[in-house]
Amino acid sequence: MLGNMMNEQLLISGVLEHAIKNNANTEIVSNTIEGGIHRYTIKDSAKRSKKLANALLNLNIKEGDIIATMAVNSYRHLELYFGISGLGAVLHTLNPRLFPDDIKYIVNHAEDKYIFVDAPFLPIIENVISDLKTVKGIVVLTDKEHMPSSSIKNLICYEDFIDDESEEIVWPEFDENTASSLCYTSGTTGNPKGVLYSHRSTVLHAWYATAGNAMNLTSETVLLPVVPMFHVNAWGIPYASFMYGAKMVFPGPFTDGESICNLITSEKVNQLMGVPTVWLDLLNYTEKNNIKLESVNSVLVGGSAAPKAMIKAFQEKHDCFLLHGWGMTEMSPLGTLNSYTPEMDSMDLEERYEIQTSQGRAVYGCSMKIVNDEGEVLPNEGKTFGRLMVKGPAIIERYFKSNETALEDGWFDTGDVATIDTHGYMRIVDRSKDVIKSGGEWISSIDLENTAVGHPGVAEACVVGVAHAKWDERPLLFIVKNGLEECDKDSVLDYLSDKVAKWWLPDDVIFLDELPHGATGKLLKTGLREDYKKHLMK
Repeated sequence: MLGNMMNEQLLISGVLEHAIKNNANTEIVSNTIEGGIHRYTIKDSAKRSKKLANALLNLNIKEGDIIATMAVNSYRHLELYFGISGLGAVLHTLNPRLFPDDIKYIVNHAEDKYIFVDAPFLPIIENVISDLKTVKGIVVLTDKEHMPSSSIKNLICYEDFIDDESEEIVWPEFDENTASSLCYTSGTTGNPKGVLYSHRSTVLHAWYATAGNAMNLTSETVLLPVVPMFHVNAWGIPYASFMYGAKMVFPGPFTDGESICNLITSEKVNQLMGVPTVWLDLLNYTEKNNIKLESVNSVLVGGSAAPKAMIKAFQEKHDCFLLHGWGMTEMSPLGTLNSYTPEMDSMDLEERYEIQTSQGRAVYGCSMKIVNDEGEVLPNEGKTFGRLMVKGPAIIERYFKSNETALEDGWFDTGDVATIDTHGYMRIVDRSKDVIKSGGEWISSIDLENTAVGHPGVAEACVVGVAHAKWDERPLLFIVKNGLEECDKDSVLDYLSDKVAKWWLPDDVIFLDELPHGATGKLLKTGLREDYKKHLMK
C-alpha cells in the first residue's frame, strides 16, 4: 500500500522560489576581485539567476548540457549555481588549482559547452583552450569596465550577457533524479573521476547536512564559507542558506588570515566553514595581533583532520566550538559531524577535546560500517580498525560515464581506515594507502600529524611511511615551522615522547619550507613518499 501524498519533485529551482517568498531580504556579502565589498539580497540574487537562465536559453542551452565554472566564492558564482541547474542543465565546477593536463582531460570528458571564469583564472583557460574540443565560448565573470585583454577571441562579458534579459522565468519541471551538478575527484591516482549529482541528492544533502544537529543553519546564522564553491558544491551551503535564510559572507579571492579576520569583524560572522590550512593562517594572524574573534560561535573544519591544538586554540582563545566534519566528493560530501551534545556539558575540556578530534557521528542520510578485507562487519568498540563503508541517498552509485557500479554489496568503500565506538563516533585512522605498517602493527599518520602540530613551534606536519630493513616501514615526520617558537628535531621528539606510543616515534624529523598540497588543500604525500623512500635504508 502506498501513501496518499503529493509527488512533488525536489528541484533546485524550488529552493530558489522558496527563498524568494520567505527569505528575500537576507543579505549576501562578497569581497570582489575588482575591489571593494558587494552587497545585495537573496531576492536580488534570484532575479539575476533568472536573467542568467534566460541568457542561456538564448544560447540554445538544453536540459543535460554541461556548463563549467572556474570561479572564487562570490555573488556571481552563486547566481550560476541556481541559473544553470534550474534549467535542467548541469553546473560543472572546475578547480583552478588542478594541473593543466587534468583541466583539459576533465573539460573534454565532461563535454562542457561554455566556461564561466573569473578574470584571475582566465590565463589558465588561455593555456588550454586550443585543446578543449566541445567548448563554444568563454564568459568572464565581470563588467565591461574590468574585462581583461586576452588571446581568446570573442570573450563574453557576464554583465553584458545577462543585462537585457528578463527577471522572470517559468522554470521547467522535470524528474528530481535529473543531473544538477558535476564535480571531479582530484585524480591523485589515475585520471580524475566525475561525480554527477542529481537535484534530489543535492536538495536532500543540503537539507540534512545543515539541519539542527548538523551544521545548524538558521536565519540568525552569519556564515563565512571559505570552503570553495569550485569543489563539492561548497558542502551544499549555497542551497541551504537559501532554504533557511542564513546570511552568507563570501571571501572572494582573499583567504589570507588578515582578510578573513577583517570580514569576520566587519560583518559579525558567527559561523566559519573551511579546511584546516585556512584556519591555521587565521589563528596565527589573530595570535600575532592579539585579536579575539568575538562574534564567532562555531568553526566547521573539513577536508582534512583538525589537530587538537587547533580545537583548543579556537575554544580557549576565541570561545569558539570546533565541529569536525568528514565526507568525500562521492558523498555530496558530508558524512559525519562532531556537533555539541548535552553530554559534553559535564565533561572537562580535555575529555571533550578528545571527542572533538574524532570525525563525529553520521548525519541522517549516511549509514556507516567498518569491515575487514573479507567484507565481514567489525565491532563498534572504538579500537578495531576497518575499511569504512557508507551508503545513502546522496552517495555515489557509479562514476560519470562509467557502466560499472562503484559499490560493494550496495556500499561505497571510502578508502579510509577507521574505528567506530559504541556511541557512534567515527575516527579516521588513515587513508588505506597512507597507514604505516611497522613490524606487523599499524601506525596512524593522521594521529602523529595532529599530535605534532600541538608543538608551539609547528605550523604544519606530515607523516609518511618509508622502507626500513628491520620493521618493513617506519614513520618520517615533515615539519613546517610557524616562527612563533624555536623548533628542532630534539624538541619535536621530546614533545611527542609522552603523547604517543614509544614505537610510534618518527625515525627522523625533516624540516621543509612548505608541504605539498593537492588541488583541494589536502596534504599530498605521494611525492614525499617517493623522494624519501630510501631515507632510512642508507
